[in-house]
Amino acid sequence: MLFIIMALEVILAVIALKELGLRIALATFGSIVLLYLWVSTKDVKGSYLTLQRSEIPWLYDGIAEMAKKAGLPMPRVYILDDYIPNAYSFKNTIVLSLGLFEVLDSDEILAVAAHELGHIKNGDTKIFPVLAYGRFLMMVFTAVLILLAHRSAVTIAALLLYALYEIARANFLKSREFQADETALRLLDVPMNLKHALEELKYYEDLRVGVRLNALPSIEPAIERKQKPAIIETHPSYDERIFRILVEINGNNMFNQRVQ
Repeated sequence: MLFIIMALEVILAVIALKELGLRIALATFGSIVLLYLWVSTKDVKGSYLTLQRSEIPWLYDGIAEMAKKAGLPMPRVYILDDYIPNAYSFKNTIVLSLGLFEVLDSDEILAVAAHELGHIKNGDTKIFPVLAYGRFLMMVFTAVLILLAHRSAVTIAALLLYALYEIARANFLKSREFQADETALRLLDVPMNLKHALEELKYYEDLRVGVRLNALPSIEPAIERKQKPAIIETHPSYDERIFRILVEINGNNMFNQRVQ
């Protein structure tokens, strides 16, 4: 659906702007490909420490066991020097913040890691960057059509396609979070630990919201610290995730999203 919307936006630009639209499309696609290739060669930077088995053996061994169960090579694991509980994944890498160790016990931290392994297993660490570049493409083409087409019908069509993309993107990202949870349940020896971890993180976040106006992030990829509340949420709430986990654990798979 997302790629169909992007294709329609490009076709609209080519029809409305003719040769100029085609040139812009080729230049944009070329820039995106070069950006993707450049980013793929870069490694993580910042206050990160590589997890060594000698330092936290229970975490290293736990992730190694779950990765083997998922049919994955042992991922690189970084510890982020940040007091805010957070975790995310990219490529074959998992990042866990020090804040997680302050609010969760060892089993719950492994449950968070299992969720990130779920993203890697399901290919999300490859899909999410593509969606980010697709969003950039949609923004560029929408702006170009508004500025250069000078036709109200084209402007309205471009804006509608962009809005449709954002809605479809948000729904897709939410579905991938649910699937990562479901994968995690199959990797954990005690699936209920994921529910416990989410409950603890929700409680911590609720406390933080009580003293700050801005809601703080939970375990999700590519989160920014000082962002404004999103108009369209791309991440399901804790309550939604906890409910679906309980349904899955109880064997009532009403969502038909089991990961093989």
